Order: sequence, then C-alpha cells, then structure tokens
Amino acid sequence: MSTKVTIQDIANELQLSRNTVSKAINNTGVLADATREKILRKAAEMGYKQFSYLPVFDGNSNAGDASILPVDKREIAILTTRFLNNSHFAAMMLDRFQSELQHLHACMTIHRISPAELAAKELPSSLNTEHTAGIICFEVFDYDYAQMLCTLGIPLLFVDTPVTEMRPPLQADRLYMENRIEIQNMMAQMAQRGRKRIAFAGDKEHCQSFHERYLAYKDAAEHLYQSLRGCPTMPDAFICANDFIAMDLINALHRLGYSVPDDIWICGFDDSQEASYFSPRLTSIHIHGQIMGYAAANLLMTRIEEPSLNYRTVYTETNLILRESTGD
Repeated sequence: MSTKVTIQDIANELQLSRNTVSKAINNTGVLADATREKILRKAAEMGYKQFSYLPVFDGNSNAGDASILPVDKREIAILTTRFLNNSHFAAMMLDRFQSELQHLHACMTIHRISPAELAAKELPSSLNTEHTAGIICFEVFDYDYAQMLCTLGIPLLFVDTPVTEMRPPLQADRLYMENRIEIQNMMAQMAQRGRKRIAFAGDKEHCQSFHERYLAYKDAAEHLYQSLRGCPTMPDAFICANDFIAMDLINALHRLGYSVPDDIWICGFDDSQEASYFSPRLTSIHIHGQIMGYAAANLLMTRIEEPSLNYRTVYTETNLILRESTGD
C-alpha cells in the first residue's frame, strides 16, 4: 500500500526546508517564482494531494483541453477579508468553482486583505497582478476598496458586494444568492400561524445581501402588520440576517428568560452546518453552494474570454428549511 506523501518528504527530495515547501504549497510568504514552480512540480510528481489551491505549471500539461490562459498569467486570485472556514457558504462553492475551472490549468490562490491594506486601499502583498488572470472576491464589503479593485483592469467577480444603494454601480460582475423570496415566504407562514409581531436582527448596512434581506423583511412587515408599528411588546418572531446572528440572538433570549420556539420563533439565513445541530435546530434559508460555484466559474470564465461583455448581476436560488426554532 502506498504511503501518503508529506511536505517533509518533498523537502527531503529537494533538500529544502519544510517551511519553504509549505510556503509554496499553501501560497504563503514570499518565494522566487522558480523555487515555487520547482516545489509544485516535485509535489505533483510525487503524488502530493493536499494542495490548498490548484497548482499549474505550463502549457504542456496533458490534463484536459488546452487552456485559454497564457502560460505566464494563470492565477485565479481569491480575495477575502476573513478566513473562509467550513461554516461559510463559500467553502462548498469553491469546491465546485475549482472543479469547473480545471480545464484552464489555473492556479487558484487565496489572499487575505489585512485591515491595514483595507484602510490604505492596497492589494495584499502576496498578490502578483502580472500573473493574475481573474479575481473573485468574498467578504469584500468596503465600497471604496471594491471600487479600487474595479480599476485594475483584471476580470473581476464579486460574490456579494458592499451595499450599493444610492451609489454608482461597481464596474464588475456580481453574484448573489436570492435574498428576498424565501424571507417573504417565511414571514407569510409566520403570520398564518399567528406570529405577526416580527422583527429583523442584523446590520442591514453590512453588505448588499443583508440589505436585501432587510428590505424583504420590511416589505413583508408593511403588508402584514402595519397597525402594530411601535408596539413595545417583545416580537413573536425574528428574521435574522444570517445563522450566526440567529444563534447569538437565541442565546441572548435564553439569558433573558425567553424560550425558543415556545415564546419566540427565530429564522436564520445561509443554512450553515451549525444550523442543523444547534439547539434548538435552526430554521434557515439554504444557499446552494454548488450552484453558486458553477455560476461563479461561468461568470469569470466568460469575462476572461470576452472582457467587453456588459457587466452582469446573477442571483441563484435559495430554499427555506423549516426546523425546531420555528416550531417545526
């Protein structure tokens, strides 16, 4: 039975330090391009499987069709302001995104924008724009920073954006999950089941999706219970901007002596992994990460192939998942 190849094995073969090999495989720190390529070639040759991104070498690769990307410009850069862990909907989305872009023989790298870089409107030091074929942004919700990225002249896709109300539109493609329909569906169900005092929990200015979720709540609220505006009583239910706000709210309500769902119903958004095993299990709105990954790949690939396309805004389907936090 074959033995799993480790970073130390690759380091031994190349007579390099383990730290140097780790930098190349995990795309961290600074390395000469020749050193990075040598390490990635050796890792692929030895059958190393744990790349944090998809490595690429040259146009002679025999993996699938010829790439539309030039040999010296095959980095697909992911920019984010936070760590994208398995609880984030982007985790599953990126699996599908990477799979869809395999034929480009591209190297998918992740670059975290530090608070200092965000404030200074500077790119991460690890990003080399000369080698970058396209950029996809997650959790980049500073409008001025987003506008700076739009001036780079690099094919650019935002997965969710800063709030764009009353602002010039971003000159880039934009991908969102559908934020309104299922919130209004949930509120209609709540009202039919006697829960008509409904509040919204979350910062509607955090990002465009939170803003749209708030507007969906607000529109439904106007229709459902305008006569109850200003009522000082605790709401019957909360629509939350995401699951983690919902979980924090449930914990706070418990400390105040309220029971969920006996006293108050809670609905989150994202259908994170935690939603199904939190107590009580959380009603939420499911984002289809695989569908978003496919849509993201299509948007970025067509932008790379035809930079003059009109900018596009795409929404992917979401679905309401009923659980214990709304008495289901």
